[in-house]
Amino acid sequence: MHQDRSIHGNPDTGRRAEVSRRAVVGGALAALAVTGTAAQGTARAASHGRSPWEPVPVPAQVPVTEYQVPVAGDGSLWCWDTGGSGEPVILLHPGSGSGESWPYQQPVLAGAGFRVLAYSRRGAYGSVAGTRAAADTASGDLDALADFLGLGRFHLGGSAAGGPVSLDYALTHGDRLLSLTVSGSVMGVMDAEYLTLTAALQPDPFGDMPVEFKELGPSYRGGNLDGVAAWLEIHERARTADAFPQSLARTLTWAALETLSLPVQLITGDADLYSPPSLMRLNAGHIGDVETHVVAESGHNPHWEQPNAWNRLLIRFMRRHGRKS
Repeated sequence: MHQDRSIHGNPDTGRRAEVSRRAVVGGALAALAVTGTAAQGTARAASHGRSPWEPVPVPAQVPVTEYQVPVAGDGSLWCWDTGGSGEPVILLHPGSGSGESWPYQQPVLAGAGFRVLAYSRRGAYGSVAGTRAAADTASGDLDALADFLGLGRFHLGGSAAGGPVSLDYALTHGDRLLSLTVSGSVMGVMDAEYLTLTAALQPDPFGDMPVEFKELGPSYRGGNLDGVAAWLEIHERARTADAFPQSLARTLTWAALETLSLPVQLITGDADLYSPPSLMRLNAGHIGDVETHVVAESGHNPHWEQPNAWNRLLIRFMRRHGRKS
């Protein structure tokens, strides 16, 4: 198991729909792509010499093909796909988001040579929940989507509530995965000791706090008001009226994590209220082939708050564990 590292986000350099060049986001994010953020001055570097944090403009999106992928129980999953011959990577969104949650990743990962895909789980933006009694598990839906799109082996990345789905998939269909990245997630572990610990991290009235307070770190909320507004726009349209909780194929436990044999990367933000670095390291202790990373000045959504740092970690990990590695 590799030691965790602190990474700062200062930038480095069914039915098939028509190909679309639209950004899968709304007006606030379009403004963010142009301005980065309102009222942002040039910050001075900290005394210890690290470059100052600055908001990252959303990059121009690449063309995608959109699908509605049929799943059991009259449901369908809205999916977008950059296509190409590169190794596929599927991104699983947080519970606060949807398939719209990845504008910072879509063109960057595609530019790095990967075929990038994301979808909304049942009842999230663009997808149809279908009949609950006839629905498959969340990981079963993911496998149906991979079959529908003709994917062989692929990389999988899950953020927050996408983490348990990705872990369940790795435990039930691990032979299809090249690598697994879980970001900002409590991971769905059900051991009694762990549930007691995670409950202590969220005392009342934590659940009643504004979602942006719970999920975005203070540096981001204080330094990128346009980015917060864009994130909230996606959140507010993410969940549809027909949404319902979807089960996993198996119970996630530390003992189950110990059976994983594929390479796993765990990422969290240093200001994540749900999954702080100590919790990430606790879970990492139950995974054999694992490396961990802490993203500085980030809360529960480092892929959104510090996308340059997060993208570098994901690309480097996938390249190390791809078919040609």
